[in-house]
Amino acid sequence: MDMTKQQRAPFVEALEAYCAQHMKAYHTPGHKLGQGISDYQRRLFGDALRRDLGVMYALDDLFQPEGPLKEAMDLAADLYGAGRTFFSINGTTACIEAMILAVCADGDEIVIPREAHKSVINGLVLSGAVPVYMESRFDAARQVSLGPDLESLKAAVAAHPAAKAVLFTYPTYDGIAGNLQALTAYAHEKGLYVLVDEAHGAHFGFHPDLPAEALACGVDCVAQSTHKLAGSLTQTSMLHCRRDFPLTERVAASMNIVQSTSPHYWFLASLDSARQQLALEGREIIGRALNLARQVRKELNQILGITVFGRDIIDGHTVCGFDETKITIDFSGLGLDGVTAERELRREGIEVELVAGNHVLALITLGDTAATAEALVT
Repeated sequence: MDMTKQQRAPFVEALEAYCAQHMKAYHTPGHKLGQGISDYQRRLFGDALRRDLGVMYALDDLFQPEGPLKEAMDLAADLYGAGRTFFSINGTTACIEAMILAVCADGDEIVIPREAHKSVINGLVLSGAVPVYMESRFDAARQVSLGPDLESLKAAVAAHPAAKAVLFTYPTYDGIAGNLQALTAYAHEKGLYVLVDEAHGAHFGFHPDLPAEALACGVDCVAQSTHKLAGSLTQTSMLHCRRDFPLTERVAASMNIVQSTSPHYWFLASLDSARQQLALEGREIIGRALNLARQVRKELNQILGITVFGRDIIDGHTVCGFDETKITIDFSGLGLDGVTAERELRREGIEVELVAGNHVLALITLGDTAATAEALVT
C-alpha cells in the first residue's frame, strides 16, 4: 500500500474544486444547486445541495473513469489489495448482481448457501444461472448459522461437477467467519470461480484481531458494504476483483448494467473519504470499536439470564474467525424471544440491527463511544 498516495482523497478534492468555480447551472438536477428545492430539503441538506450535480464530465464518469474518480477507485484497490475496485452507488446488491452476471451465463450452475442474501437471487434471475445449494451448519443452542464447511462444498461439487462458480457469505450477519481459505483453495482446484458477499466485512484487514479479509483468502471477487461498518453513506459499497482476475472487464460491463446512469456525487465522495479515513486511521478507530465491544460483551454476560457468545464460537473447522464487534444478545435465559426483547429495548430508546430466534443483534462500530456502549449495557 502506498501511504503517500493514501493521504489524498482525489474525488473529494475534485468535487470541492469544481464547486469553488461557482459555475452557472444549465443542467440537471432541476433544483439548480438548491435554488428550487423545497424548504424541508433546504433545511435538511443546506450547503451540500451545491454538490448535488448531474453527470459532470469535468469531474469524471463512473462508467468510463479517467480522472479523479479513477484515481479514487485505484486508491481503494491499493488499500484492499485488489487488482481493480469499482464504486457502487446502488449498494452491495448491485455488486453481487454484477459478480454473478460477469461469471455466469444462462443455465450455468452456481453453488450458494440457502441463507444467501436476496441480491444473490436477483443475480440468478438476471443472469439465468441455476442455483445449486450447499448445506450450512447450524448452531442450535445459539440459533445462528455457521455457514458451510469444506465437506458441504465437496458434496455440492461432487453432485454438480459442471458448476461454474461458488458464492460464500463471509462473514455471516452475526460476525461468524468460515474457513474461507480452505474453501477457496478447493473451489479453485475444481475450476470454480469464487465470489464472496463480504457485506459485513469491509472493516476486516484494519486490525489483526479481526478475521482475514476475503481477498487475502484468495477469492476472485468480493462485494463489500462500505456503508455498513466502514463509514461511508448508506447505499455506497465497493466491488473488488483480485489481481489478474480474467473476467474483470466483464465485471466492469456488469456494473454498468446494474447501476444508475445518474450516480450521486455525494455517494462517490463519501466512498473516497471513507477509504482515506480507513487508510490513515483504520487501525485506531477499528481497534477502539473492538475494545468497546469487548467491554460490552463482558458486562452483558454478567447480567443474569443474558448470554452473548464471542470467540468461543470458533471451532477451527467450520468457524475459523469471529468479528467481536457483532453483539448477539440471547434472552432465552429470561424466557424472552427476540421480538419481545427488541420491543422492550425500543421502549428504552435502543434500536438494534436484527432480530431472530431468542436474540437481537447490536453493532459496535467506529461511530460508537464509551457513552453509547454503556447505554446499551444499561
